[in-house]
Amino acid sequence: MTRRGFVHQINTSRGGVPKLPVPAARLEVGGVVGDEQADHKHHGGPDQDLCLYSLEVIEMLRAEGHPIAAGSAGENLTLTGLDWSLMRPGLRIRIGADAVAEVTWPATPCAKNARWFADRDFTRMSHPGSSRWYARVLAPGDVAAGDPIEIEDASPR
Repeated sequence: MTRRGFVHQINTSRGGVPKLPVPAARLEVGGVVGDEQADHKHHGGPDQDLCLYSLEVIEMLRAEGHPIAAGSAGENLTLTGLDWSLMRPGLRIRIGADAVAEVTWPATPCAKNARWFADRDFTRMSHPGSSRWYARVLAPGDVAAGDPIEIEDASPR
């Protein structure tokens, strides 16, 4: 895996999980147009415009016997091809032609994700290298499944 990859899937919901795939969406400061969160106390806000997850992590979890799939864990963008070990606060990612996001922090696992784990141990999503990550949108843009992504700045600000 590298510093370049692709948007595997864009996911939205009217609140809660799973988020369902959409072919394209607009990323704006504030999040994905058409996406909502059921719990505004713990989700959303300026440092949580997007939730990002790795297709390779999802596939690893599936290989361990967990019934998780893209969008299940509430991520807005399921990404593929990135070295997930590079994820850290301050990292900037170009998404598609125009959108840029800055990674803020790992997403805390939620009990509503227990159903995606054979043993219901949803904390598995907080193991090193297995976390979802929140990001703030720095530059808006339209994004579609298959669009390229690239880590622009691998150093924290």
